[in-house]
Amino acid sequence: MAAKEAIIITDKDEMRKWTRSMRGQGNTIGFVPTMGYLHQGHLSLVQDAHNQADLIVVSIYVNPGQFSPIEDLSTYPSDFQGDIEKLNSVPGGVDVVFNPKNLYDYGNSQIGNGSERNFEESEGMVVSCVEDKGMGHETWVRVEKLEKGLCGNSRPVFFRGVATVVTKLFNIVEPDVAVFGKKDYQQWRIIRRMVRDLDFGIKVIGSEIVREHDGLAMSSRNVKLSPADRQRALSISRALSRAQVEAEKGQVNCRELINTAILTIAEAGGTVDYAEIVDQESLEPVETIKRPVVFCVAVWFGKVRLIDNMEIDV
Repeated sequence: MAAKEAIIITDKDEMRKWTRSMRGQGNTIGFVPTMGYLHQGHLSLVQDAHNQADLIVVSIYVNPGQFSPIEDLSTYPSDFQGDIEKLNSVPGGVDVVFNPKNLYDYGNSQIGNGSERNFEESEGMVVSCVEDKGMGHETWVRVEKLEKGLCGNSRPVFFRGVATVVTKLFNIVEPDVAVFGKKDYQQWRIIRRMVRDLDFGIKVIGSEIVREHDGLAMSSRNVKLSPADRQRALSISRALSRAQVEAEKGQVNCRELINTAILTIAEAGGTVDYAEIVDQESLEPVETIKRPVVFCVAVWFGKVRLIDNMEIDV
């Protein structure tokens, strides 16, 4: 049987019209938001979405609102045609690929001349690429407590940008179910809390991390690793797995588990951005494991920043 070929939609109004038409025929809509350069981890999200809904929409959109001007927006990898081929090869395929050009272009907004950027910088505030280019967008969604800590420490505009673009996508696609990968654990928790707090009628599913055969968590940024750094990066999953095993054996002192993991990664040549054991729901750091926690890390190998995590249920 021939593989299903996805419809490619680029217009917001056309996307809404499609969803409303399909729902009017009694279908439920599953949604998988991505930034493209898809790998097996993304495809597993699509497969999970098939278990939750009748029809599947995948968005491919690199969101400038979650990057600061000094981050890697311009070099984020892209292979749109390859992405389409991968999505068409998934059992059951996908029904729509939503690929908007610019979700911050409102047609009649004035493009700034840089004055917005200068004002923000003079106030000591960090801005996103959207504000840096003076696109005229002013409304942001924040999940104030969960966005702090972990990745929020070193990427202060990131989760504001994620929550805002996901809100925009939810309002455009209007899904019944949305699937997010738990590799981006903080992001998944933030979206779940946002959906709860703002009364979106959307079920948010967390899909388990997909790893390479050698344990490296799949990521679109893995392609940027040199062969040597990719080998060194295996220390991340080794450190997390060791911590999980030690916790299961009775080691519940978080500081000791963290220090051992940091040493393992540092000996392999990684620079640890953070390594924290936090409550699975609140993401608050814990000192002693008495309830379900997640061990989250972010590590630099060369110029590539990788994140990973492992849930610990003892």
